[in-house]
Amino acid sequence: MCRRRRNCSPWPPPAATASGRRPAHDPIAPTLQAFFTERLTRQRQASPRTIAAYRDALRLLLGFVQQRTGTTPAKMDWNDLNADVISAFLNHLEVERGNSTRTRNVRLTAIRSLFSYAALQHPEHALLIQRVLDIPPKRFDKRTVTFLTAGEVDALLAAPDPKRWEGRRDKAMLALAVQTGLRVSELTGLNCDDITLGDGAAVRCEGKGRKQRTVPLDRPVQRLLGSWLNERVGRRGDPLFCTRAGRRLSRDAVAQRLSIHAQAAARACPSLLDKSIHPHVLRHSCAMSLLRAGVDTTVIALWLGHAGVRSTDAYVHADMTIKEKALALTAPVTTRPGRYRPTDKVLAFLDRL
Repeated sequence: MCRRRRNCSPWPPPAATASGRRPAHDPIAPTLQAFFTERLTRQRQASPRTIAAYRDALRLLLGFVQQRTGTTPAKMDWNDLNADVISAFLNHLEVERGNSTRTRNVRLTAIRSLFSYAALQHPEHALLIQRVLDIPPKRFDKRTVTFLTAGEVDALLAAPDPKRWEGRRDKAMLALAVQTGLRVSELTGLNCDDITLGDGAAVRCEGKGRKQRTVPLDRPVQRLLGSWLNERVGRRGDPLFCTRAGRRLSRDAVAQRLSIHAQAAARACPSLLDKSIHPHVLRHSCAMSLLRAGVDTTVIALWLGHAGVRSTDAYVHADMTIKEKALALTAPVTTRPGRYRPTDKVLAFLDRL
């Protein structure tokens, strides 16, 4: 008990009261820095991709607030990031930046992760933080996945110019992506020593959640990668697919190269004009080829590095051949219902044997 009441600290703190007054300045910078250095890096050991995604989301948020209020990120406090501001930022992503609903939800996930950490560090801002955490993800329409047929894949792989260094690199890269179904981040993260040729040819990669997996390589892809490795002459830790300066290709660079080759391939295969082709379409194409070959969905999930088998349901929905086979097994609607009964007594006797 305090001897003199005027020296006692008030509880709850003024910031947690409902008086409506603005609490004392409480900068977000220390908590933001600790979120990356302590929470993500040391406690959760998040992957560099996760850290980069959270960094980009929070950088956009702070830039949005600075543009609206004129307050620099170093001087912002938690009242500058209330639920109304976060909601306005999410609307800004969709309306002004043209981001999809999926991207909007990913940005919200990063923001909620920061505020979940801040809830432990700043109980005096519990009400403000809880209102931000209550912002729900936005629902969106799930479209049928886009994939390439065998003829379209052949046209795409024939598009790179084999006389140019970039053409030979791109053909090996696209062929590897189509056959293995690697994500674009997994593809750009490959090093020269991640490829094993000869007996037991395979590629090793690290996917989401730091899950490592190995995918076998067929002979055509082995030949392309063997030729590329001989020309690449890279050391074990060097990037497998790089620029002429030796730098690792970025995701945007892969998307750009794919777009260029898709436009060239469309001259020989006009059906490509009707499809929006991006690197993930190659992953979908790999899954569809496995599904049509009769591979079990559990194996496909392991092949692609999915977290669960349910992730492969989208490919089942997209494959019309499976639905056509199911339709062929059903009886036509014009068939009379009932059980067949032979009219001849001898045939009835034989059926009962």
